Amino acid sequence: MRRPFILMYHSVGRIGDDPHRLTVTPERLDAQLAALRAQGLRGRPIRDLAASGGRVVGLTFDDGYADFLTEAVPALQAHGCTATVFALAGLFGRDNEWDPDGDRRPLLDVAGLRAVEDAGMEVGSHGLRHRHLPLLEPDELADEVRTSRNRLSLVLGRPVDGFAYPYGELGGREVEAVRRAGYRYACAVDPRGSAAAGIHALPRSYAGQRDTGPRLLAKRLRHAGRVAVSS
Repeated sequence: MRRPFILMYHSVGRIGDDPHRLTVTPERLDAQLAALRAQGLRGRPIRDLAASGGRVVGLTFDDGYADFLTEAVPALQAHGCTATVFALAGLFGRDNEWDPDGDRRPLLDVAGLRAVEDAGMEVGSHGLRHRHLPLLEPDELADEVRTSRNRLSLVLGRPVDGFAYPYGELGGREVEAVRRAGYRYACAVDPRGSAAAGIHALPRSYAGQRDTGPRLLAKRLRHAGRVAVSS
């Protein structure tokens, strides 16, 4: 997989107290998906990008909010798209307790995760409890990446292929822990330094409420330019 263009979403719903700008409204997501389709792109989960050809965009939703099932999935289906949601295997059915700021937002429970898969989406791991991986002791790091994969695999009845680094924080130690845990790929955020880690540190572009069709196009062109420079 050659550093595909991937968008990173979080929550989809009403925008209340959202200091980190992690939420897009359903109306905005619908407009963004329509804009991507107008650009000739079809949204796909990360697991399917390599086999989907060049006219695709990876769509990812971090944290596993319950509104992914109720708000994002209908919009994705309406536009013929699918996506990956990265869930926290230690917080099934709870909320974003790691974030002291902003509104409390419920997370997907086990039934919700299974419904997401039944809808044709991919479920990946975001760790157990959304911890800062570089700050963890080696055994804690191994627990976050390995145990989360095992729990999700048990819930879903299949091996979980993907991981997303909480807060986008990673270094060589974290990448190696993810590889050893058996993940086929992992998603980062910042493109700097990601080329060396290859498929276990795929860069992503943030997608938020302010992003219109032209802004998404500009992000895609910027990503293409970075790929060309690093090739």
